[in-house]
Amino acid sequence: MAAGPTTAEKSGTSRPKGSSERSARPGTRNSRFRVPGPRVLLSALALTVLVAGGLWALYGSSWLRVEHVKTSGTRVLTVREVEAVAAVPIGSPLVSVDIGGIEARLRQKLPRIDTVEVVRSWPHGIGLKVTERQPVLVVEKGGKFTEVDSTGTRFATVDKAPRGVPKLVLDIGSSPSLRRFDADRLMREAVRATGELPEKVARNTRVVRVTSYDSLTLELDGGRTVFWGSGEDGAVKARVLTALMKAMPKAGHFDVSAPTAPAASGS
Repeated sequence: MAAGPTTAEKSGTSRPKGSSERSARPGTRNSRFRVPGPRVLLSALALTVLVAGGLWALYGSSWLRVEHVKTSGTRVLTVREVEAVAAVPIGSPLVSVDIGGIEARLRQKLPRIDTVEVVRSWPHGIGLKVTERQPVLVVEKGGKFTEVDSTGTRFATVDKAPRGVPKLVLDIGSSPSLRRFDADRLMREAVRATGELPEKVARNTRVVRVTSYDSLTLELDGGRTVFWGSGEDGAVKARVLTALMKAMPKAGHFDVSAPTAPAASGS
């Protein structure tokens, strides 16, 4: 008697010829690992050499090192004192210079500096671009003059007042304003007022006297005075004062504390 069909033949899942046990197992890979070709290997080698050479040029060679420092923008400060505080590491790799550290050091130790930009000047230089604070008022004490900039910051004390800068007098010993505003706030109000002055008035102002928050007086050359009031509405007061001085050029006292009702008197 002939043998009947096998179980595999019945199910129609007979294994094809040439297949191996290994290839039939689940989870096995039929694809083979491909070895990179010569071009890929050469490209990778070239890239590695390029990166290594670049790092060596930046950090290890003598080609890109700091050889000189150039400082610009100084007016009162000298180049020598700026560069001494900057302490740029001559001979170090240019790429490794701590730009932020130099900027912070200059602003901390030289408060006259308002802003400073430290830049790399390839291949061998460091540039220091300095902007100094400009005084808009000075405060006299003990024969010395403290300079105050347009933000109300006291930044330097000098033996001689800078030419053309008004003196700030805070006459506020018994002012009720001190209950709400301290001396620094009143000083900032004076700074704000001087920043709004017409150009001609600003040039002729010798003293800015503050007795309270809403009582600020300008003392001009020739004995003239301007009662400014508070530091509020400065732009409006400036326009009114310009018109008032033009209408009454011989007046000695001007009052623009209430710009809608200005007044002038004296001669």
